[in-house]
Amino acid sequence: MGVELSVIVPAFNEERRLPGTLAAAYTFLTAQNWQWELLVADDGSNDRTPEIAREWSERDARIRLLQLPHRGKAAAVRSGILAATGAYVVFTDADLSTPIDYLDPALRLLREGWDIVIGSREGALARRIGEPWHRHAMGRIYNRLVQWLLLPGIDDTQCGFKGFRRAVALDLFQRMLLYRNGQRPVRGPRVTGFDVEVLYIARRRGYRIAILPVTWRHVEGSKVRPLVDGLLMLRDVVAVRLHAWRGAYDGDLFPVEERLPGD
Repeated sequence: MGVELSVIVPAFNEERRLPGTLAAAYTFLTAQNWQWELLVADDGSNDRTPEIAREWSERDARIRLLQLPHRGKAAAVRSGILAATGAYVVFTDADLSTPIDYLDPALRLLREGWDIVIGSREGALARRIGEPWHRHAMGRIYNRLVQWLLLPGIDDTQCGFKGFRRAVALDLFQRMLLYRNGQRPVRGPRVTGFDVEVLYIARRRGYRIAILPVTWRHVEGSKVRPLVDGLLMLRDVVAVRLHAWRGAYDGDLFPVEERLPGD
């Protein structure tokens, strides 16, 4: 029986949080009746992140380490998706600000036929716990601009919990332009707007997107810098809008040999 769910955890210098994250994920996953794999996509960390992931992979072969050059979260997630073998793939942040047990409703929605499931911290059934007011305010301003320029009706594009049918993920991440193969350099843990680009392409491609309300907790030590990262992400949003006007997302842009064997 093949792998049903691939879980991708992008990580950059997460030696402090990764042990607890992997322990929580492993406890949850081993209690499920579906076949799974967990991929730690190490984004060129210069601490013990890869060693910690390797120790877990030696304990259970279903946990895999992808040791990558530092190119940012978008490239790390993309590499994880290209390496995944599951019928469905979910990526989630290394701090587990969205609890790991949301994998269960996400997988249920994907099984029901949705192409994409995105966690949302907005709406009546969602909760944000402990988020600083300034971060929330900047996030709301950013989202209003995203909705105006690209994605009307999606109230939260930046929650770091998203799932896809694998074929859909391969299609979308091969069409992304902003952070493809490190073409736009990223230094340190900077947050980027790649989620917006992926969701915009998904809308253009006609994929069905399910919104999953989540309880999200602000985790101390967050690497998000609301003002600086907000401005840089706004630059990404404008770049996606310009790419769209130029027709850069139209047609089959990239060679099919980048797909994994069998797809």
